[in-house]
Amino acid sequence: MTLQHPADRGGAGRGRFERFAESVSTVTSSPAFFVLCLALVSFTVAVHIAGIATEWLLLAGDSMTAVTLLLLALLKNSELRAERAIQRKLDAIAAALLEAQEGEPGKAHENLRDVIRMEEEI
Repeated sequence: MTLQHPADRGGAGRGRFERFAESVSTVTSSPAFFVLCLALVSFTVAVHIAGIATEWLLLAGDSMTAVTLLLLALLKNSELRAERAIQRKLDAIAAALLEAQEGEPGKAHENLRDVIRMEEEI
């Protein structure tokens, strides 16, 4: 396990967690997942209204807590990757503009081309 920023972790390839987080992010942004969450909340409310046994209340509450914690971890991972990608693009644009102002396009222009295509890597 590494404690580095997600955007700094690994070269051209993404790790298993990054691929998993992206896949889950795609699923959780779908209407089907929203319906599943709505059903889970409805189940919890129905259990409370019906006055069913405490075990069912605990199951409903624990399920909602687990889903919330997992989504929070995935959301934070996605947020950090997007934040770092934006910052790297801004840094590359600033360096390329500085080079252009000095009249000598060089390494910063090449870096800018690489960074603009970064979404495919991150």
